[in-house]
Amino acid sequence: MTEKKLFPGYLLCRTQLDDDAWYVIRNTPGVTGFVNQGGKPSPMRRKDVENFLGIEADRKQEATKKSKPMFEFDMGETVRVKEGPFADFSGEIIEINEDQLKVKVLVNIFGRETPVELEFAQVARL
Repeated sequence: MTEKKLFPGYLLCRTQLDDDAWYVIRNTPGVTGFVNQGGKPSPMRRKDVENFLGIEADRKQEATKKSKPMFEFDMGETVRVKEGPFADFSGEIIEINEDQLKVKVLVNIFGRETPVELEFAQVARL
């Protein structure tokens, strides 16, 4: 889905064009016609649709992001909390969640080890 109108007045849909689908699309309010050849809608190649919608470019960008290391710390490493309510505390990394961009650190608060979940940007290597 997109919030930007790419082709005002046009609707792209992916479907197996059997009689039922053809009837539903043709009788949808606001549908006045089709880009067609010989009275039936013209299919477009998936690759062509992806090219002009920019989907292929988005996939390449995501692949580049995923291939780069998101976090340069290791399990068991001692880090310092840079910001937030636990700023200037230090602790040991016990869990790394790259999907959510978070890390769990055991911080010593009032003599007790407490696990604290922080964002990657909130911690720094000692």
